[in-house]
Amino acid sequence: MKKTSTRLADGRELIYYDLRDDHVRDAVDRRPLERTVTTSEIRRDPLLGDAIAVASHRQGRTYHPPADECPLCPSKGDRLSEIPDSSYDVVVFENRFPSLAGDSGRCEVVCFTSDHNASFADLSEEQARLVLEAWTDRTSELSHLPSVEQVFCFENRGEEIGVTLGHPHGQIYAYPFTTPRTALMLRSLAAHKEATGGENLFDAVLECELAGERVVLEGEHWAAFVPYAAHWPYEVHLYPKRRVPDLLGLDEAARTEFPQVYLELLRRFDRIFGEGEPLTPYISAWHQAPFGALEEFEGVNRDDFALHLELFTIRRTSGKLKFLAGSESGMSVFINDVPPERAAERLREVAS
Repeated sequence: MKKTSTRLADGRELIYYDLRDDHVRDAVDRRPLERTVTTSEIRRDPLLGDAIAVASHRQGRTYHPPADECPLCPSKGDRLSEIPDSSYDVVVFENRFPSLAGDSGRCEVVCFTSDHNASFADLSEEQARLVLEAWTDRTSELSHLPSVEQVFCFENRGEEIGVTLGHPHGQIYAYPFTTPRTALMLRSLAAHKEATGGENLFDAVLECELAGERVVLEGEHWAAFVPYAAHWPYEVHLYPKRRVPDLLGLDEAARTEFPQVYLELLRRFDRIFGEGEPLTPYISAWHQAPFGALEEFEGVNRDDFALHLELFTIRRTSGKLKFLAGSESGMSVFINDVPPERAAERLREVAS
């Protein structure tokens, strides 16, 4: 992998990740951009104890542009985009309309391929491995920023999810706090460790799932299963079999196998609802241990956390979506229309 860092016309950082070492990335951003001005602010909810980002400047972000005006495609002639070069393998850049910025963290865009009409599932194993290396590198770099406590790599796919740019891409959020969902995991981890005299909850969950009926696919170094208490109609958790706290902890064997397992998982997601159906909308989310202090989670350290990826869709059946209505949105109590055991069975049925 070759990494080349440069700057866009408004000062934002852009990084090329190339498969070949002989790529020269010296194209200049020719757009007349002014410096990006953001209004991101973190506010704490005094009753729930969680945090929200207020980012009013995002109202003006690019919204469903035509394909020939996509800002994530390479620049061609007079059609200038966020990527100054005429081609790329994988590229990462600071979001022009970030939810988090400055002391409130950082937001980045990850373009998986220059092919506008592709999807992550269409990538070669080599290209998917390069994306993994980019995620890992950005996790490392962002973790060293003084304002960052947690790094979250994710992909939203599909208009139903709220995606406003059709080009295959994901995002990275670097939060200045430990996110509420991770905090819940850490509290459960601490409570289980104390109650069992030191047993790791993630290890116990993985062992239990691998012995059960909800396994979707399993490799030598990775395992994917539908969790016992899945929140979403089709939800799969992907774990490395050797517990590590973050992407940086993966060894070479796990990195090599990951593209094989993950690409197969994504292709199965696109076959859940049968031939002729639109591509399945999904969210794919990496869960990594926070880099900040964990004193409030007594007895827990970073190495107790287990890196894993959660992949889920909001489509519950052909042509129907799972909406977060009263119970889910009002009380955070999910109601799942698809039994997890049946979801796992379906995901095994549609294997390549």
